[in-house]
Amino acid sequence: MNESRQLNATKLRQLFDTKAIRLERGAIFDHELAPKGPDFDFDRVEGMLLGAAIGDSLGNTSESKLPLVRHQLHGEIRDYLICDQSDNAKGYPSDDTQLTFWTLEQLIDDKGEFIPEHLARKFAESGRIYGIGQTVKGFLDAFKSGRPWHESGPHSAGNGALMRIAPMLIPHLRHGGTDIWTDTALSAMMTHNDHASTSSCLAFTAMLWELMDMKTPPPPQWWPERYTAIAADLQGTIGYAPRSGCMKYSFDGPLHQFVSEKLAWAHAENLSVVEACEIWRSGAYLLETVPSVLYILMRHAHDPEEAIVRAVNDTMDNDTIASIVGAAVGALHGKRGIPNRWIDGLTGRTRGTDDGRIFKLISKARLEFWEK
Repeated sequence: MNESRQLNATKLRQLFDTKAIRLERGAIFDHELAPKGPDFDFDRVEGMLLGAAIGDSLGNTSESKLPLVRHQLHGEIRDYLICDQSDNAKGYPSDDTQLTFWTLEQLIDDKGEFIPEHLARKFAESGRIYGIGQTVKGFLDAFKSGRPWHESGPHSAGNGALMRIAPMLIPHLRHGGTDIWTDTALSAMMTHNDHASTSSCLAFTAMLWELMDMKTPPPPQWWPERYTAIAADLQGTIGYAPRSGCMKYSFDGPLHQFVSEKLAWAHAENLSVVEACEIWRSGAYLLETVPSVLYILMRHAHDPEEAIVRAVNDTMDNDTIASIVGAAVGALHGKRGIPNRWIDGLTGRTRGTDDGRIFKLISKARLEFWEK
């Protein structure tokens, strides 16, 4: 084990011992991943990263609107809403894309090692974050004031860590092992120190890893069942309650229990995405985001375009939900499964004027973490 990985393992043990990390030490931390074999197609990684950026760009121009209001304003959104001077639809980033690709950028800069202090500094020093959430802003304020990175993350069950977590698996493709879980947990709790958030980040990282090897889409029940199997002993019995909608006051328990119960019911009732998300809501709170993402994937993972379109049109926090859905269907279907018009329309920015940057980072990641 090299120095940075030893330091990360030691830091995580200390955080568990002092209960400074809001997470239980579940079985996933001892689960050793096999390296991806020589027949692994990096197209799956490209699909995951592009799917995340595309979902964000399709959604961020109509974020936080009720689906009915959004439809009245725009009709069914199937392409980017902003056009350039040539009337070509263009996709621009918000915080989902920025934080995802700054994470990838830092992993490349550090040759695949995860050095939390470096990532915290990257977030703090990379310039304006478009549509920044209150929790990430709270993290940045604390970190810039001099607090260490592992004490700067607010206690928040928002979706701002989950939306940027996908790149954490990439440096581990060739070697597998267990370090991926340590790195993911530390990365997640940096900005959102919460049981539901960090357990969700670990569960989705594991699921993305598995999706990249699948030849066909999993059955619908795989999505909630696999999530629950991984997240249950990580989150423990910490309770969360709906904040609005018709489910308010009707549930108080772990997120994985909500997922297990409500998604099975919604699927048995054959509810559409918009019907289901109207019931449990689809905002940035993870008790809304996670079931919304998983239900979209239950119904539409076989069709990556439709999955992303439903996330964009049928949810409130549509840029983040579409970004997470996009990462999942991209990992499952690869870059070749994503419509070319969406890829061609991306500006590829992570900052104000760095057009094409995400494509350069994806190429660098392929070289550094797979072909090198």
